[in-house]
Amino acid sequence: MTRDTLPQNTLSQNVLPQNTEPQNIRYPEGTTGPDELDEPEVETASYSGRRPGRRWVRVLRRLLLTALACGLAALLGFGVLLGVTPSVADARTRVDAQAAEHGARALSGALPSRLVAALIATEDSRFYSHQGIDPLGAIRGLSQPLFGGPDRGGASLDQQLVKLLYTGGRRDTIDQIEQTALAVKLDAHYSKDEILRMYLDTVYFGHGYYGIVAAAAGYFGQTPGTLTWTQASLLAGLVQAPSAYDPYEHLAAARARQRHVLDRLVATGRLTATQATQVLSAPLNLR
Repeated sequence: MTRDTLPQNTLSQNVLPQNTEPQNIRYPEGTTGPDELDEPEVETASYSGRRPGRRWVRVLRRLLLTALACGLAALLGFGVLLGVTPSVADARTRVDAQAAEHGARALSGALPSRLVAALIATEDSRFYSHQGIDPLGAIRGLSQPLFGGPDRGGASLDQQLVKLLYTGGRRDTIDQIEQTALAVKLDAHYSKDEILRMYLDTVYFGHGYYGIVAAAAGYFGQTPGTLTWTQASLLAGLVQAPSAYDPYEHLAAARARQRHVLDRLVATGRLTATQATQVLSAPLNLR
């Protein structure tokens, strides 16, 4: 049988079509066909065997381990800080020494309830629940200047007291770190009422009045325990900036600050809004 007489299907099975090139061949840059190739590069499928979600698991694990390491380092550093800062066992002695220096008298008898309520609501609303420092207050104090707002403080009453007694009122970073450690020590060594009493005997209320005894007598001719809500809320507002809120020199500013104190008393549930309005409208009876 000659080639001319072969069946058509035999030809299609044994004879390759002309100019047929292997499939899935990618020629390198600069070549135009198989004649310029030593060995054609054939694309092959690759499979890593890893699920995409496992990558995020590894990332999350690393973040958690890093956070844990940072937390342990912070605890270790704070433990060292507690060891190198001075004892606070002499806090009462320091309070008495400062009172004698300023000619102030110490508070006797029960704590003045209205003034204490106004002071805590304004300066340190979580005073009875924290251990010397208020984390939420500290975050608030840092976030305000960072985001362009006014500096609203954030230091607890403990921190304010140790600043007056141990670091001379300074506010640089090193002193603030030391004050944090001292505040924790103070809270561990004294009761809350003892801390409040020392604070009220030390803090400056402006116009030359150191301590609540001098301030109540000087501004109103009263003892601390007989202060009205109107008078107590005014005095509680003075401790942030005694000169700026001096009611003799800047009565409008003092009244605006008093309004803020009353708002805090309402927010903490100590007064109703109606009571706060009545307190604000009542006379101060300044001397």
